[in-house]
Amino acid sequence: MATVGGVFDPDKLDDLKERLRQAPGEEARKELAATSEGPAPTRWSLRAIRATFDWLHSYTLSGVWYLLRRCDYKLRPGREQQYSPDPEYCQKVEYLVKILQETAEYSDTRVLLFLDEMTYRRWPTVSATWSAMNEKAPENVKAGNNQQQRLVGVLNALTGQVTYWQGYKVGRQQLIAFYQQIVDTYPDKECIYIPQDNWSVHKHPDVLNAVAQFPQIELVWLPTYAPWLNPIEKLWAWLKSDVLKMHRLADQWDLLKQLVDQFLDQFASGSETLLERVGLKADGKLARAICRA
Repeated sequence: MATVGGVFDPDKLDDLKERLRQAPGEEARKELAATSEGPAPTRWSLRAIRATFDWLHSYTLSGVWYLLRRCDYKLRPGREQQYSPDPEYCQKVEYLVKILQETAEYSDTRVLLFLDEMTYRRWPTVSATWSAMNEKAPENVKAGNNQQQRLVGVLNALTGQVTYWQGYKVGRQQLIAFYQQIVDTYPDKECIYIPQDNWSVHKHPDVLNAVAQFPQIELVWLPTYAPWLNPIEKLWAWLKSDVLKMHRLADQWDLLKQLVDQFLDQFASGSETLLERVGLKADGKLARAICRA
């Protein structure tokens, strides 16, 4: 047993904790492999855990689950390794942290706006949703042509204010017009930092020449393939989760676009909730840069 007199045996729990940091081994293989020649599983399951520790052999699977919960263990999704191939990754991150700190310190004259684009379509994307056990799962309703809509937006790193534009296409002309919209939104700012990814349209000569007409704007290039450094990506994920997955407006395209407007307009004056949601008021690298200012 893992307990002695109702108290957890610390030696057994230390052994459990250390072993779960490693991959399952021979005990789990004997329990779970389809044949005697089969390999060991690559991740821990309740059956693999029970088979690995002899003092758990008498437990039911639910008993193993309860034991793990009492020990503050729970089933957690794995994390993909974050890696950018950009050879200047460290320098770009250092500069991003630097201007975040400067913006927080001189917020009267500076603003930092994370920029990104997103595409959504008329037909809803499939997702899990609650329904009765004796009913079929709701279908991904398709009506009309699967039209697309594009969004371009910026997220204020200090206030959570969202400025955006949506239309059928976001190309050079639309992006240039959006920069003008940004300047009009922040007329009192002497410096407008705009971190963004390396999409070819962002660096098109027509766009760069137009931005040069706005001396207060400084474009900041994020490392290549590093979406975790652009918090507005999490705003798009929230929009997809709450508005676009399994929606029932495939035959009401204009109404769906209005619903997207309604979702984004709630952040028109800023939002502490949004800042927390995207990691700008937490314990991450970007949030710490703001707090240190």
